[in-house]
Formats: sequence, structure tokens, C-alpha cells
Amino acid sequence: MNRRLEQNAARLRAAKAKLALADEQLAAMEDDAANQELRAIVSETADSAFEFRQAAAHAAAMRRHRDDLRSEVADLETRQDELLDRLSAARGTGGA
Repeated sequence: MNRRLEQNAARLRAAKAKLALADEQLAAMEDDAANQELRAIVSETADSAFEFRQAAAHAAAMRRHRDDLRSEVADLETRQDELLDRLSAARGTGGA
């Protein structure tokens, strides 16, 4: 039980680190998309519109990735809570 808890905790730490990085990258990508959108509006060229669509698509992909990581963190936190509850119950009954 302790080994599973340790493994889950390690996975949770790694997922949280990835989530923090994804949050930073998403913020940068959203800023870039906003800048590209402004350029597209001002210049009204096909190239600038294309660059905006590309930047917006990259930001959307990163947003999906970030949301997947959030889900993974939530799942790992739930699993950790379950393992802690089982460990606590086992110790309360004299097990473990």
C-alpha cells in the first residue's frame, strides 16, 4: 500500500509540474494569438489572417493539453485520497 501511495505521489508531482509549465506556455500562446489577431485586423492581409489562425490553433491545442493535465491531476489526487483512506483504515484496524 505504501509503495502505491509513493508511486502515486511521484506521478502527482510530475503531473503538477507539467500542468504549471502548460499554464505558462498557454498564457504565452494566448498573448501571441491576441497580437496576431490585432495585426490581422490592422493589416487586412491574407498572410496576417493565416498567422492569426495558426496562433489561435496552437493556443487551442495547448488549452486542450492543459485541460487533459488538469484532469490527470484531479484523477491522481482522487487516487491519493483513496489510498490514504485505505491506509488509515488498515492502520485503524491493526493492519499494515
